Amino acid sequence: MITARAAATFEPVGRSVAAARAFVRDTLQGWGLADIVDDAVVLTSELVTNAVVHAGTSAEVSCVRSEGGVRIEVSDRYPERELPLEDTGRNYGSPDREGGRGLLLCAALAARWGVEYSAARKQVWFQLDFPDRPAGTRSAGPALPAEALPVTDTRVRVAVVQIDGSGLVSAWNEDAQDLFGHRPEQIVGTPFADLAAWPHTPSTGTGIAEALQLSRWEGSYGITCADRRVVVVYASHLRVRDAAGAPSTVCLLVRDHERAVLQSPVRVPAPDSGRHQDRGAPPDAFEVFIGSPAPDDLDGLLQRTVERARDMLDGDAAYLLLATDDETELEVRASTGLPSARQRFARVPVEAGTGRYGSARMPAVHEDLGVVPGAVPLLANTGMRSVVTVPLKVEGRLTGSLGVAAEMPGRYSNEEALRLQFAADRIALAVESARLTELERLRRGSLSFLVEASDLLAGTLDRDQTLALMAQMTVPTLATWCAVYTIADPTSDPELSYVLHEDEDRIDGLKALLSKVSPPEAVLTPGARVWTAPTEAAQAAALRTTLRSLNLGDSARPSSGPGASLATASAVGGETVVLPLVARNRAIGMLTLGKPTDEHFRQEILELAEDLSRRAALALDNARLYSERTAISQSLQRSLLPPELPEVPGVEVEVIYRAAGEGNEVGGDFYDLFPIGDGAYGFAIGDVCGTGPEAAAVTGLARHALRLLAREGLGGPAVLERLNAAILDEGARSRFLTLLYGELRPQDDGSARLKVVCAGHPLPLRLRPDGSVTAAAEPQPLPGVMEDLELYEQTVTLDPGDVLLCVTDGVTERREDSRMLGDDGLTEVLTTCTGLTAGAVAARVLRAVERFAPDPPSDDMAILAMRVPQTLPSES
Repeated sequence: MITARAAATFEPVGRSVAAARAFVRDTLQGWGLADIVDDAVVLTSELVTNAVVHAGTSAEVSCVRSEGGVRIEVSDRYPERELPLEDTGRNYGSPDREGGRGLLLCAALAARWGVEYSAARKQVWFQLDFPDRPAGTRSAGPALPAEALPVTDTRVRVAVVQIDGSGLVSAWNEDAQDLFGHRPEQIVGTPFADLAAWPHTPSTGTGIAEALQLSRWEGSYGITCADRRVVVVYASHLRVRDAAGAPSTVCLLVRDHERAVLQSPVRVPAPDSGRHQDRGAPPDAFEVFIGSPAPDDLDGLLQRTVERARDMLDGDAAYLLLATDDETELEVRASTGLPSARQRFARVPVEAGTGRYGSARMPAVHEDLGVVPGAVPLLANTGMRSVVTVPLKVEGRLTGSLGVAAEMPGRYSNEEALRLQFAADRIALAVESARLTELERLRRGSLSFLVEASDLLAGTLDRDQTLALMAQMTVPTLATWCAVYTIADPTSDPELSYVLHEDEDRIDGLKALLSKVSPPEAVLTPGARVWTAPTEAAQAAALRTTLRSLNLGDSARPSSGPGASLATASAVGGETVVLPLVARNRAIGMLTLGKPTDEHFRQEILELAEDLSRRAALALDNARLYSERTAISQSLQRSLLPPELPEVPGVEVEVIYRAAGEGNEVGGDFYDLFPIGDGAYGFAIGDVCGTGPEAAAVTGLARHALRLLAREGLGGPAVLERLNAAILDEGARSRFLTLLYGELRPQDDGSARLKVVCAGHPLPLRLRPDGSVTAAAEPQPLPGVMEDLELYEQTVTLDPGDVLLCVTDGVTERREDSRMLGDDGLTEVLTTCTGLTAGAVAARVLRAVERFAPDPPSDDMAILAMRVPQTLPSES
């Protein structure tokens, strides 16, 4: 009966053999079958090698657990390959020949084995039976004196927490309540991730949710107590399932200093066991990293490595650094026993100096750091006196450095260096593989991030929105806080334009702090550079506030003083970097990124931020150019509109103008109303062919020419004939236009007399008080086409209550698919305007045009309404 099954597929590449070994090891250890792990790993290694190296196909490895043992199946896609059997007897190959060794090992180590063929695959399997397990001790450590035993409290509390498949706490024992202060009824049903203070960097490594999905996991993290304190615990996770098949995770937790209760034991050789001189390392070094996390979990692997290295050499602290791609610097990625928040992602040079301890490329033993100050910069001011460091190398290339330190001088010798070097050699390949996997994942995430950032930045040409997008894309993805400085022109000083912090309550304090600090220097040189001024200013302000509060005494201490200053210092106390914003060979600003207290940026994040800054700089400069162009365009467009409409005695006048297109205030349509003299007023409404700057130029020519010619005393036909000649003189730049021009003269009897010329323009409509609508003019030829125009004036008298409506074709040609408002539709709208003022008539016409179709209008519109008010009868 099968009780558990796990499977994985491996590509036909050399590193797949190591990955397959790790898969089988982790699976069997997760099932608690450490007794047969070694045999299973050896056989799996041989069979997977046959598949991916000799057969050249992918290999599928399955681990099947039954009641009597474990069956390992290795399948490949090369069924034609024959078994390497000899002709005589059951000789499965000689140890001296290359082929057949895997089957020879199967015959020697497995209880049963076999080969199965199908049309598309070949499967080699072997089964290892469970050994008899008599009562007694399965593994044991040496007898130790009492003073060497781990120190615990009077009573060791082991919290047992069960978490269901969705990550919710389903069980919480009394020890968990004693350790963390939460009662079971408060915790059961809540997400365990809300309690775990997980040492995890976003976008890298394993998080709490992933760790709970592993078959086994062991390591340190924090638990948030009921009083908001974080207690560091050492935990062992075991994933199980109930009879119904529902998975859950059982977590055993003790306080971190009592980790010996749960931590997997490390074999310590007996005093007389001697050393394996031929292997160059003691036998206990073989057991240091057994049970490590999955190879692609870099953070978990590194943290487990430093913890096991510290325990192996009985040190007080340990750290692991990974080399950058050019191998010139090392970056701190994991540490234990050190202030990790301050050290994480800090960078140190590979060649630290001259002398015996100057390079990370060779093992080194520092007997007393007090004699050689600065030999290990990472341990400065930590209290560590002796340290042993060894390189991590893969194929002769430096990939990292592993160090173990102690507070006592002279603690380590060359013997400990050899032990640590052997352990480092064992883990180096797994670390490098996990690092490359993480790097690939980071690069894919970076590409996705940059694509999304480019789309967002390209979606706006507004300067303020671009600044906000720049900050929101960096916080909190790349940094804890961000500030953007802008430079208006080469002679201007940088100006703080935008500040953002992941904690909104700290934005004002951060902005106030940065406003008191001189801005960073604007440079064209690409790349991030460290800027220490904000951190120094924050620390100085916090110190001054603390001293002031101490001098005033607790009773006089301001409630918002020290806390606010210390909070600001904590917010900006980490590493701060500045990236230049350069566009078109000009520095237009700086992008400043910061971390909280004692944190550093990792190199990959800085490279991503540099890519983002280049895109953001171009987007910001495009927004600046667009804003300048829009401002100039709108200024010129406003000059084409009449500044104000004069008040005409006895006549209501209302104009509504809408220019189509984003950022346009004037298009090809225009209007005007101006005094001519002797109580007369000229009015015009027109539409120039086309849109854009060319149409706007003809608009300006027409409006100004009409005013000049009308004030010279010319009548309507003469005015339009002169305008026609001026337009034709423009040659190829000329545009024809439709124009309604007239003279308005109020009369003493309350009416208004109009002389109108309608040159190719939609006819003006006259609305009478009884609701009838008629055309107020006749169509005539339009200007800008022929030299000789034969135009004439028509006289219209508006009686009290009459309305004259003049529009451009943007109103009558309003469309929805094949349907158009047209002259009839406009007439129908106007018939409903009886008794309305001129302003209400114009507004109703505009509303009808906008509601005619759901899409915004695509043509300019001008509406000119004139109404002669009705005379109210005198009260008797």
